[in-house]
Amino acid sequence: MRSFERVARRFLEDGPNLAWLLAVNVLAMLVGVRFYVETMPEVPTYLWPFYADSPAALFLVTLSLATLLPNLGRRAADAPRNRALAYLHTLAFAWLVKYGLWTFVSLNLGFSAYFGPPWNSDAFWAYWFIIATHLGFVAEAALLPYYGATTRGALATALAALLANDALDYLLGLHPPLRYDPDLLLPAATVALSILAVAAAARAFDRLSESSRPT
Repeated sequence: MRSFERVARRFLEDGPNLAWLLAVNVLAMLVGVRFYVETMPEVPTYLWPFYADSPAALFLVTLSLATLLPNLGRRAADAPRNRALAYLHTLAFAWLVKYGLWTFVSLNLGFSAYFGPPWNSDAFWAYWFIIATHLGFVAEAALLPYYGATTRGALATALAALLANDALDYLLGLHPPLRYDPDLLLPAATVALSILAVAAAARAFDRLSESSRPT
């Protein structure tokens, strides 16, 4: 854990490293949006944040990380904490964890439609690359508790938002495009991941009310 903390602080407290991380997130968000471009016209514009799940996660974490820019030169743990930031950091963490794991689960439930040897160009991009980059979401989420905090309200809001997203995905058919028709197992796993992501946030973050810093 101490080795990960050293790596985390290197990215969160150093200006060039933080700028690099922000740039990578923005680039990944644009690449992710491209995946949805062909189907987005079929979805009402106001639902795009709930449809483009992975780009939404990257957008939230980019905003979260950007709040550290005024804190450069100080420890990440000394970054300001307040209720508005608690909501942002909690939503970013939960979205990253959920959709990082959701991608792994969904592609493996449709294993035969995606899997192949890494030297197969389609399998490399459609399975190996997608899974590796999305599991990276979970690793990035682990950075946020080094500077953020949460509240009961933020956790409840994150859970409500994720479950609303699940309802839109499987009741209105707004889940990300898949190469197979999902059965009941994927919706059930998705709801479970929503609960897991918020539970992980509750465990990972300090509670703002317990912090010695002003709210």
